[in-house]
Amino acid sequence: MGAGGLGLERERSAGRARGGGALLLVLLLLTTVGAAAAGTWWALRDDVPASTAAEPVVRDGELVDARTGDPWVPHGVVWGSFETACAQGWGYSALDTLADPGRAGGDGGGGVGDAGEDEREAAAAAQADVLATWAVDTVRLPLNQDCWLGTRGAPVSDDFAARTPAGYRAAVDTFVEALNARGMVVVLTLHSRKRIGSPEAGSLAMPDSESLAFWRAVAARYAERPSVLFEAFHEPHSREDAAGRRVLDLDWACWRDGGCRAPVEDEGVPVAAGGPTYDAQGMADVVAAIRRAGADQPVLLPGPDRARDLSAWRQWAPDDDQLVATVHVGSPATTAGTPGAASDEPGCGPACWREVLAPLADQVPLLTTELGPGEQLPGTAALHLRWAADHGVGVLTRSWVERPGDPEALVEDLSGRPTAWGELVRAWLEPDPPGPSNGT
Repeated sequence: MGAGGLGLERERSAGRARGGGALLLVLLLLTTVGAAAAGTWWALRDDVPASTAAEPVVRDGELVDARTGDPWVPHGVVWGSFETACAQGWGYSALDTLADPGRAGGDGGGGVGDAGEDEREAAAAAQADVLATWAVDTVRLPLNQDCWLGTRGAPVSDDFAARTPAGYRAAVDTFVEALNARGMVVVLTLHSRKRIGSPEAGSLAMPDSESLAFWRAVAARYAERPSVLFEAFHEPHSREDAAGRRVLDLDWACWRDGGCRAPVEDEGVPVAAGGPTYDAQGMADVVAAIRRAGADQPVLLPGPDRARDLSAWRQWAPDDDQLVATVHVGSPATTAGTPGAASDEPGCGPACWREVLAPLADQVPLLTTELGPGEQLPGTAALHLRWAADHGVGVLTRSWVERPGDPEALVEDLSGRPTAWGELVRAWLEPDPPGPSNGT
């Protein structure tokens, strides 16, 4: 019996035992509990700002705004730090330094020594305002699985704050609300984990069983927020041991259905030959977990080879009518091995765009969820922005982080002062679209 049926039986029993007045009280209580369990807790709060953002859905092979039926092509940024700060022990995210810039290590998340809720909300609203000045309409928020679930000792506390999974989730909530209220769609991505025995963030090659628990919780929490989308995993990839031997050869069958054995070591930690492994969970498992949690928003699925191989995405995609193919462009990587990709072309470059991405974009929604600047500007990044505009493909550029000297940072600091890479992106985000790409 489903949750609704069980609640009805309880209401009837209470009515027979206690009469009409008690029935009304039980009905109200059960309605509240049931709504929260189903993910509709947003509707029960009276302090959530109304969303003015698009409500994307997949229709006839493209993303459209459900409010109007018009095509919707996202243009935005990757806002970093929710995936790392909580594992490294300096906050829940970079918003914490905005909430109380004078307190080193402060996290603004509700634990001991944290900034208060009002300060946290003000910081989130201020950052949303800055993003809006860049004409951003979509923000990708990479999340940390362990910080959300409270596993592997995450989130990490420090001398200033005792951090908790509930505090982490509340911090994410606050920023999602602020972004939606300023007209921005949010993409929540399963990005990182906390490394075992180390205050650092790492990532696995594929989702594990706890990833499904993460997605059940996240999807239930945001099921009633149509301006929130879900990206199943950051970068599915193969793994090699310290001697360069392939210990996980991620093929399309495992990508979709799981079942292959992946090393337990996080990315960046050497893999021992014959070491422990886990059962990889496939993209179909992630989609099913999200749907069972009651969320029907589009789910974004990156391909293998660190989200650079989409050559067989359409043939292997799970059976669901709200899926979006995602690709990463402009990151150092091995050759994607996709049909038509030049052997000296890292990842998915121009040949891959023409011969793999363009045909795919004619059939299913396609979104570049990470575009980096590459080795030089304007270079490949500018070419991809023009190509994407010509083909109706959305792009999210990385990264909105305060990281002095990092050529991939869009801003000098969180006030929004652009770097050289940020200048190019900000010009692209302006209402006038880029010029034609001359057939690239």
